[in-house]
Amino acid sequence: MKKIIGVLIGTTIILTVLYYLFIYFVTYSTGVRSGELIKISRKGVLVKTWEGEISQGISGAQIFTFSVEEKNKKVIENLQKYQGSYVKLSYKERYATFFWLGDTKYFITEVAQEDSPHFRSKNLTND
Repeated sequence: MKKIIGVLIGTTIILTVLYYLFIYFVTYSTGVRSGELIKISRKGVLVKTWEGEISQGISGAQIFTFSVEEKNKKVIENLQKYQGSYVKLSYKERYATFFWLGDTKYFITEVAQEDSPHFRSKNLTND
């Protein structure tokens, strides 16, 4: 009886570890999204995570929500610096997430400030 319980506990632990490793390291997709950075905040009750939003439309109808892992300090600093600006975000999408990583399945890996396509300055030259 003790052997069966030991095998069941061992199998449960191994499956739990494999599930965590799959969720953390295997990405569903990677990509780039652009828009106006409208929010970046650190929130949570027990575990604080970095969460943000970009508006991908003129009226704000398309909102892309994302998370940033705590270990990506440079990304967090850039997001705070570019608040209110048009940005291009590189992300990875996971199959699922854990509460201590973030609220969304989208995790930002890089951020760059871009010129807004809605308010491009026109370079007019006189010939």
